[in-house]
Amino acid sequence: MNKIGNHTAVSEVSTLLVLRHSSNSIGIVQGIENNGNLIDFQPDRSKVDTVMRIDSSENSFMDFYSDFYHQLKDPSNYSFFKVREFEAHDTAIGLQEYIDCLSDVEKQDLKAVEVSIEAVTAIRNKRTIENKPSVLKNGSSNGSSMISNRSQYRYQIEDVPWDTMCELALDREKLESLEALDTLLKGYKTPMLIPILLKDGEEVSRIDARLQLRINDDGELVVKVHRVCKKVDFRKKFKGHKFTKEDRVNLLDSGNMGRVVDLIDTVTGEIIPSLISLDRLTNELISLRMEFVRIPDVLCGVRLDLEQKQTLRDGKALFIENMVSKKGTLFSSTVQFNADRQWVEFLFENKFKRSGFSEVHHSERVVPSHFRGIKLRKWQMDKLKAGETAYIKGLESRKGKTYQGYMNFDKTIGRIMFLFTNLKKK
Repeated sequence: MNKIGNHTAVSEVSTLLVLRHSSNSIGIVQGIENNGNLIDFQPDRSKVDTVMRIDSSENSFMDFYSDFYHQLKDPSNYSFFKVREFEAHDTAIGLQEYIDCLSDVEKQDLKAVEVSIEAVTAIRNKRTIENKPSVLKNGSSNGSSMISNRSQYRYQIEDVPWDTMCELALDREKLESLEALDTLLKGYKTPMLIPILLKDGEEVSRIDARLQLRINDDGELVVKVHRVCKKVDFRKKFKGHKFTKEDRVNLLDSGNMGRVVDLIDTVTGEIIPSLISLDRLTNELISLRMEFVRIPDVLCGVRLDLEQKQTLRDGKALFIENMVSKKGTLFSSTVQFNADRQWVEFLFENKFKRSGFSEVHHSERVVPSHFRGIKLRKWQMDKLKAGETAYIKGLESRKGKTYQGYMNFDKTIGRIMFLFTNLKKK
């Protein structure tokens, strides 16, 4: 194993999703051409490393976005959303399904979570503007804009315990092909489930899991395997904590338990005040020590007071008023700290549920009532619930052409998968 010395935490890296008003489609931003045209792509795992990568700290992001926005040829044709880089793929798919279910009137609600150039400009005008080079770089061969500073990585490639990776049937080339190595080096979990070989005594089995690089108590960098949990058993204590009915409801509804509890270190017996959330890919309960909970000073132009910051630090949901939208108007929304993501998040899931978007991020996966804008019939939903293939027709492409095919429901990720041919029949 490789011994790791002191490690400095780095700023979280974000990227932008774009809503093209003309086609009503969500894309992931790569950059801007020299003529001012936007470069983006539809969600695609093979293109994850081409996304635009932005320092999430308040001042850096505002400087970046102002520069970026004013380089666009027709910025009014787009709406932009700031998301964490490693969540861009899944968030883009979820947001597209959400938008497909909305009426034109309901789509106006999206303005509450767009990045507002008016708000950014107003905030920047209140502080001293330093002459900084734009982090948006044009003219790259693939049109992408990358922050190429090694300081964004928590670990370096030579620090990775490759012997452990080999035991899991992984190597550098494999991790790069899966677009997972970059995320691992930043200290995050892999953004997707990865098939690995896991040895249990004499038996070797292939499973899907999320991986993460962590420093253990001996100062060694190790690979932590986060296995998929089929079902969360709330009857069992979690590090000494017994879940109440309210705890269970909160975790299954928002993914966050919503309060600070004392957990017990199973090795040392130390009592650790912590927050608890659910990993939305593995259904694993994740705890975060309170000493690592960081609450921002400003959210969407609103400077949080001590009471508001304490509410978020306590894990509670907070309703914030008078945030600034893209049009410069005020809006209100609910936010909450997520222990798995280790950051304050907007409760998008609740907004989706109120609008009929049925993506569920916990073990009780349910079949959505709509797929690509079409309301599913009862017999189709019954087939999907039973793990069978269902035929669907009347789907419409972005170019207005109709098509048909087959659906399967993947209970692992809680999403309907589409195929043009019936693989089971073949």
